[in-house]
Amino acid sequence: MQAVRGVSFSLAGGEIVAMIGPNGAGKTTCFNILGGQIAPDSGAVRFAQRPLAGLAAHEIARLGVGRTFQIPATFASMSVRENVQVALLSAAGRSRSLRGLAARFGVAEADALLRRVEMQALAERPCAALAYGDVKRMELAIALAGRPRLLLMDEPTAGMAAKERAALMRLVTTLAAQDGTAVLFTEHDMSAVFGFAQRVLVLHEGALVADASPQAVRADPFVREIYLGEA
Repeated sequence: MQAVRGVSFSLAGGEIVAMIGPNGAGKTTCFNILGGQIAPDSGAVRFAQRPLAGLAAHEIARLGVGRTFQIPATFASMSVRENVQVALLSAAGRSRSLRGLAARFGVAEADALLRRVEMQALAERPCAALAYGDVKRMELAIALAGRPRLLLMDEPTAGMAAKERAALMRLVTTLAAQDGTAVLFTEHDMSAVFGFAQRVLVLHEGALVADASPQAVRADPFVREIYLGEA
């Protein structure tokens, strides 16, 4: 069985697109192909006309594809600022210099990124002491350290309270508009999908079954049958 087959779509700069579907639909596989964690067996992946298939994840990241994960990938023993500094080092191709440089590299740039995600007041706090919603904001700052033109967000609001979910998605929408960054996110919370996505992709059994506006997807009988239900 193929995890993803015949899936084709494009994103424009500044566009916010949601990818939804039942568990096992192929969303994570699709994200992993785009981010370089998995190489596709066939087909093409292009970013700004450049082929990505077969490139390593760090090579794709340095071309301008950022990613956040459902389970945040952070250094719990480091401060918030240090986590962002490490990301800046990596983006600069200096990840082998972490031991000596992390404490002094890119302090001003890290603080600027933390201001953008409304986290500068917590810059000195250990990551392990953060509330979960703040960890998600910090992870967003880490992703922005690579100056992405495409940001992949895997269930960005998972585990967050309703007010935190809405606040995070408003922030993502604002940042994407400011930077002209395309955002593709997976999400099971339909309030985030229909409240913030400009377009919705629906996967089912590895295939793309809908690519339309939130209103059209919400009204699609097949999508309602396989995923949304009657509510």
